[in-house]
Amino acid sequence: MSQSAPPPAQPPTEPQAQPQPQPQPVDGNPYAQQPGAVPPPPAPGVPYGAVPAPAPVRNNVGLGLVAAFVAAVVAGGVYGAIIGLTKHEIGWAAVGVGFLVGLAAGRLGGRNPVLPVASAVLSLGSVYIGQLVGEAVIAAKETPLSFSELFFQHFDVLQEAWKADADPLTFLFFAIAAYVAFTGAKKAAL
Repeated sequence: MSQSAPPPAQPPTEPQAQPQPQPQPVDGNPYAQQPGAVPPPPAPGVPYGAVPAPAPVRNNVGLGLVAAFVAAVVAGGVYGAIIGLTKHEIGWAAVGVGFLVGLAAGRLGGRNPVLPVASAVLSLGSVYIGQLVGEAVIAAKETPLSFSELFFQHFDVLQEAWKADADPLTFLFFAIAAYVAFTGAKKAAL
C-alpha cells in the first residue's frame, strides 16, 4: 500500500485581490442570462440546420416488382441451401421466403394492389426453385454429378425427383409462403 505524503511547502505568495461574486439571478441558476446582459452571438454553423430526409418513393410498382424478384431469387437460393444441408423441408424457411418477398415489394413498391398478388406468385416460384435447389444439392452429394450439372443439364430428372418426393406438406409450404408474402406486402407498404 502506498502512503500519502503531504505536499511540499510552497513559498508564501502575496495576497491577490479576491474576485467579486457575480450577482445571481432570482431563481439561483448561475448560467441564466443576467438581466440587461447582451446574449453572445451564435457560433458559425450553430444550430446545425437539419437536412430534410428525401421523400420516400411511393407507389413505384416497377421498383417493387424488381425488389420482390431479387428477394425471391435470393430467398429461394437460401431456402434450397437449407433443404440441401438438412435434407428436410422447414416450414419456417418457407415463411421467411414469403416474408422477404412481401417485405421487399411492400417497402419499395408502396400500396399498389398489384404488389401483394405479385409477391404471392413470386414467393410460390421462389419456394419451388428452392425445393429444386435442395433436391439438386442432395442428389449431388449422392451421385457423381455436380450441382450445376444436375440443375442445368438434368433439370427434367430433378423435376421428376421433386414430384416423387412431393407430399401434402410440400404444398402446405407453398400456401404458407404465398399467404405470408401477400399479407407482408400489404402490411409493409408505406
